[in-house]
Amino acid sequence: MPAEAQALSIIEYPHPVLRHKCKPIRRVDGDLRAVVREMFALMYEAKGIGLAASQVGLPFRLFVSNLSGEADKGEELVFINPVVSLPKGNEEAEEGCLSLPGLYAPIRRPARVHISAYSLDGQEIAADLEGLAARCVQHETDHLDGVLFIDRLAEAAALEIREKLYDLEDRFEARVGRGEMPSKEQSDRRVAEFEEKYC
Repeated sequence: MPAEAQALSIIEYPHPVLRHKCKPIRRVDGDLRAVVREMFALMYEAKGIGLAASQVGLPFRLFVSNLSGEADKGEELVFINPVVSLPKGNEEAEEGCLSLPGLYAPIRRPARVHISAYSLDGQEIAADLEGLAARCVQHETDHLDGVLFIDRLAEAAALEIREKLYDLEDRFEARVGRGEMPSKEQSDRRVAEFEEKYC
């Protein structure tokens, strides 16, 4: 079965695909639009406000977001090849991640940033963001660089969540063993196919 025909699922820590540095997208087609629709569906099902392509095992620079977290509210945004720049200020707030279910921790980030990207229709996006929007685009762009929010924890906070990370590692291994999570080999094949097609 072609990689794009396989159903997507949210990849959980510590799957190595989450550490993959994603490549820029060079083309948009109907299959990619279908992927984006499925990403939104998965995000809403998991009660998230953002989801990066790497979190569903795909190797390109794209993430989706709806700060309302609900399909019938807010604004659905697609960011292709995003670049975050011009950080200003800093603030600390609790973050979670759909790839680290049940884990939350305080993360310090710039309070305001500029984002430039492209929409699914090829329109240029350029915006100065603050608050939750700024935090969301920073979190999701981190994913595209293989960075997880736990990598940004202060040392004391990292020690506090260590046991929870062990639990997630055990849960992940069990899910892979039951075939509920794609293996590294399956993910590697999908990554290679999508890179060849879109990057």
